[in-house]
Parts: sequence; structure tokens; C-alpha cells
Amino acid sequence: MSQGERIAITGGRLIDPHHAIDDSLDLFIDGEHICGIETPPAGFSADREIDATGLWVIPGLIELGANLPDDQPEALARHTRTAAAGGITTLCLAPDMQPCLDGPASIELVHARAQRHGCVRLVTLGALTRELAGEQLSELGALREAGCVGVSNGRQPVTDTRIMRRAMEYAASHELSVFVHARDPWLTAGGCVHEGELSTRLGLPGIPAAAETIAVARELALAELTGAQLHFCRLSTAESVDMVRRARASGLAVSADVAIHHLLLSDSDIEPFDSRYRIDPPLRSSADREALLAGLVDGVISAVCSDHRPVSRDARQQPFPAAGAGIAGLHTLLALMLGLVHEGHLTPADLVRLASTSPAQLLGLPQGQLGNGQVADLCLLDPLQPWTPCEANSAEHCALGSPFHNTPLRGRVIHTFVGGQEVYSQT
Repeated sequence: MSQGERIAITGGRLIDPHHAIDDSLDLFIDGEHICGIETPPAGFSADREIDATGLWVIPGLIELGANLPDDQPEALARHTRTAAAGGITTLCLAPDMQPCLDGPASIELVHARAQRHGCVRLVTLGALTRELAGEQLSELGALREAGCVGVSNGRQPVTDTRIMRRAMEYAASHELSVFVHARDPWLTAGGCVHEGELSTRLGLPGIPAAAETIAVARELALAELTGAQLHFCRLSTAESVDMVRRARASGLAVSADVAIHHLLLSDSDIEPFDSRYRIDPPLRSSADREALLAGLVDGVISAVCSDHRPVSRDARQQPFPAAGAGIAGLHTLLALMLGLVHEGHLTPADLVRLASTSPAQLLGLPQGQLGNGQVADLCLLDPLQPWTPCEANSAEHCALGSPFHNTPLRGRVIHTFVGGQEVYSQT
């Protein structure tokens, strides 16, 4: 047997859609890996036993939308602690950081700092263009060699269609998926809420749904032209879901994800001028929200993420149109998804598939499953434990940047393990 702690997790409900498991089964860990399901291997003697009666045992969540302002050690430590408390074992970092992730040096630096100061795994999306300026392509081959799991221009659009075509061709030649935020910069500019009845009533500049669908149409046309693997980040409109559905039906290699808040809230839920609802893309109509939920059910949308994009207190306290757009969501993603389970929109297996198994597949990672011999990245959660995100109980006070601040939730992480090492415990 390998060196390291040997752990027996007994009596829990093991949920792993990759292996079609949803049953009360014991799980055994030897060092970094799972060494047995239901029965331990011969000669196994546990150093520690965890009674998981009443708990779910699931693969650790994989967050596709981790937007961090920089890669400084204290920032990485803070956000990875918050992730672990939310049952997240892998963060996929967007390239729009300081420094920008547009070359091997910045990629290697963030990986090195994460290894020293973080408590969960970090993977990176490399910048599609240098400094995300949309003018010169990054060295995508070098980014892949440095460990990038895909490429993206973050929230900065590549406005020159010719450059975007070349970028997709270049990415396809290196078998790199292109992650895009579909947004027309001219229709988005100056807006702060969904263009509709609310924006008119409050006198706030709106962002029409067409700002997204126009961009989706262009990227789909380019994906068909170039053969690139395309992933849409944070879709928010019904028409976008239909466009992706049609593209997938025609055989295009395209996938999409959605942020949890777009599944739970619409523009009618916005508390006027409360900057916690200043989100990018904005909360859309109730019809859009229902279409996004339907996209989960029929598989058009492959993953759900928190779209963690923390905003400083100073930026949050600006008037609504000038406030920073973003939400702190690592700590509430799992509980909010459990709400969809409790309401009957998702099954427990759906939750694991959308938050762990599918994100792992999209990023080409071996995580997202609990098979024998797999790395032991997992969490134990009480699906019914009540709690309320607030400054007193939120890691690093992240709840202050969320519209779910002071909202009663059900479902709490009890233990989180990364590579067999406990990185969070509620006790």
C-alpha cells in the first residue's frame, strides 16, 4: 500500500453518475487514491474512520468560472479556502488576471504559487490573444505545453472576426477548446441590467438579449468553418440555448454552461439599485430563466458554475450603473444547486454531473468520479443542514458580494478532501 493516511468513509450515500452509482456504500482511501468501494482491499487497516450516515459522498466540485483579480499568494490562499468550504476541489482560472495568463511564464507562476499556497487544485485557461487585446494571437502551443486546459479571451471580446477565425483554427490545430463569453461589445456598452420593463421603469441603461445572441451566432459560424471545439461560458438567454441546441443537433462540437444565479433569479428579483445584483451577463427575464433550466434537463447545457467574480467593497458601494459587476459564489454553489434538487428540478445525480463530472470532461481532467484507483478528490455533505450565508459564517466574508446574502439555504459541506488530504472540515 502507498504511504499516507488510510481512511474509511462508512454509511454514506455514494453518488457518482460516471459509474452509475447512487447507493449506500462505504469508500476507502489509501494515501492519495480511492482503493475500494463497498469493500476494502485485502490487508487494509484504516487510520481514521468517518461515519457518513445521513451524508452524501460525492466527487469534489469543479468550478469552471473562477475569476480572480490576481495570483498573489494571499489571494490564492483566501479563495481556495473558500472553495474547499464549498466542496470545490478544482478551480479553473480565467485568463483575465494580473498578470494576464498569456504566456508560459505567467502560467507557470500561478501554478507554482497555487501549489505552495492553495488548498485545492488550480487549472488555467490561457489567453487567446496577447493581453486579451484581441489583436495578436498568443502562442497557443506554448500555453498548452505549460499546462493550460483550454483558451479564452475572458470577458474581453475579439471584435475582429478575421482574428477570431485564425484563433479558432490555431486552437483546433493544438486540440485546445475555445471558451467564449458571447457578448457584442457595442450593444453591451453602458448597460447594467437586462433591457426590458425593469430597465425602463428604473431608468437604468439596458443590455438587450441580442447582445448575447448576435455573438453566439458569429462564434457558431466560425466553429463550423474552423472545426474548433467551442464552449460558451455563462449563457443567459433562451435564444442562445436554442441556437446551441440546433448547433449540437447538426453535429457541431459545441457545449455550454450557465451560472447558478441565472437559474434561480430573473430581473424581476432585482432589489432596485442594490449593487449585489449588478452581474455580468445581467439577470434576464423569467422566460430566459425557464429556458436555461430546460437546457439542463435536455443536456444542451453541460455544466453549472458559480461564476465567482468577487468585487471589492469600494467598487460594490458605487451607484448601481457604476458598481463593479460580479458575484462571490464559491461558498454557495453547492447549497444553491441542492435547492434545485429539493424543488425537483434536478436529481442528486444531475447535480454531481453538472457540477463535477461534466466540468471534468470539458477540461480533460480525470476528476469528477469516485472509481477505484481514482484520485481521492471528494466531499461529504449534509443535504438538509440549514445555514444562512452572512458575514459571521462566510469564509473571508464573501457572502457580502452575493444576492444570496442572508438567504436561508439547506445543504452544507462537512468534509472536503483533495488527493486524500482533508482540506476542510466543518468541525
